[in-house]
Amino acid sequence: MDKFEHLYHTLSGFMNLTSADKKLIRILFKEVTFKKGTLFLKQGKICDHLGFICKGIFRYYIDRDGEDKTYNFATEGDFLCNYESLIQCAPSAKHIEAIELSEVLVISKKDLQRFYSEVRDGNLFGRLHMENVYAVTIRQLISQYTESAEERYLKFLRMHPTLNQRIPQYYIASFIGVKPQSLSRIRKRLARRLIS
Repeated sequence: MDKFEHLYHTLSGFMNLTSADKKLIRILFKEVTFKKGTLFLKQGKICDHLGFICKGIFRYYIDRDGEDKTYNFATEGDFLCNYESLIQCAPSAKHIEAIELSEVLVISKKDLQRFYSEVRDGNLFGRLHMENVYAVTIRQLISQYTESAEERYLKFLRMHPTLNQRIPQYYIASFIGVKPQSLSRIRKRLARRLIS
């Protein structure tokens, strides 16, 4: 599927696109390739762009005293952004890093405002998308306080069934809030249950 067709397909879940909308979207979004290990956004910088992932995986992480804390993952069909930094023009508290070779359609904050005003249902997309981001963030926060590490791991597998084979296990361990050794024990325990 063409990169822009992929974007149109995702946007159509939020809004109706006219041929004029599609033409403008092709002008506003730029194709960018990120090598493994390169940053979409560096901690401390202000986020001034939004991305749509056509191919690849990114992780959101916080660097505290030299230790990475993985906050989230984004993959094909996901939008990529530090929304609080973008909206408030504030320095980002997290990095967003490509963890494999990734192809992204990127729109600047300035062009995003143009998207909202000139694409017929652009504002509707902005509202619905941010409502979705908010709901996912709240669910993730509640999960950290109410679920065990094993429950969070099982939820990760349900939400991202293909990522388990594509992401290093220590990133997954960080995401669910345990050390890699603890994740290894969880995986062994779950494997034993499947066998018995």
